[in-house]
Amino acid sequence: MNSIERVMTALSHKEPDRVPVYPIMCGITRKLIDVDYPTWSTDAKACADAFIKSAEEFDIDCIVTLIDLSVECDAWGQKLIYPESEAAHPDYSDSVVKSIDDYKSIKKVDYRNSERMMMHIDVCKRLVAEKGKEKPIVAFVFGPLGVLSMLRNQQEMYMDIYDDPDAVHDAAREINETLKDYVAAICKTGVSAVMFDTLFASGSIMSKDMWNEMEGDLVEELAQVVRDNNCAVMIHNCGQKIYFDVQIERMKPCAISFLFPPDDCADFAEAKAKYGNKVTLIGCVTPASAVIGTDEEWDKQCYDQIDAMAKGGGFMLATGCEYPANASFDRAKRMIEIAKTYGRYDK
Repeated sequence: MNSIERVMTALSHKEPDRVPVYPIMCGITRKLIDVDYPTWSTDAKACADAFIKSAEEFDIDCIVTLIDLSVECDAWGQKLIYPESEAAHPDYSDSVVKSIDDYKSIKKVDYRNSERMMMHIDVCKRLVAEKGKEKPIVAFVFGPLGVLSMLRNQQEMYMDIYDDPDAVHDAAREINETLKDYVAAICKTGVSAVMFDTLFASGSIMSKDMWNEMEGDLVEELAQVVRDNNCAVMIHNCGQKIYFDVQIERMKPCAISFLFPPDDCADFAEAKAKYGNKVTLIGCVTPASAVIGTDEEWDKQCYDQIDAMAKGGGFMLATGCEYPANASFDRAKRMIEIAKTYGRYDK
């Protein structure tokens, strides 16, 4: 099987030749083409070339275009900081939303005026043209509440929800209207899927009812735009106690990328038993383990994830969030080799 066949078989909840695998290597790929982080995260050709090189050198089964979580907030003029060796992030000393009164200033904007959104679209086009016939290309997009938190900061926005939830939700809806146009344009590049980061849909941040009220209706609309444009919907959430049930109800994803078991499951085996026939499970090796612990401990996580979730298909081995951008590639290579050997279904 090639990568597309392998991933599509897994998404169909059948067993391919082996477990599909992709350590979520993003910022680290800059090392493959010898550019600094700011260049990788702002230059479409450099970014795409790095992703392409990673697919060729490591034979990963799909490419996920996670650049950083500040791509979308650029559309509203958020000032960003571009460190030399880590992901770009907002300059929270100069937030667009400085007080609760500023939410009303957040309106739908034209994504085409955002350099970073257009750069990401360009990256998707380049990846589809170069690798789209070999590997699924999965575009990564931050959800509306997450984008809003980049314009305010997470802690302040969370407190604002208690003080004036309507103001926060109204601003998130304006952002969502922009994201609808943006993801429609992304889908037109020919990507296989759009993976939404639903950061706040986890018990480590807010209650299930609060998330459903503040973002559930918005991401439901957003997911429908993706399906209307003939693309698959995926979710990424690396928070603790992620809400599988309400997100599946709202977004109807074909796959969920996660780090911790969902809130209603004691472990990964239970997650497979409860949700394995509803969504393809992606994960869940701890990214920090790429730089701490022993090779044997890393390998054991890979083996354990395969043992818990691979049977019957519907599983892809991956890190539960981005592979550390300044780590060695060695443990990514180990994960891929384990998928190719221990992860074979015909063994």
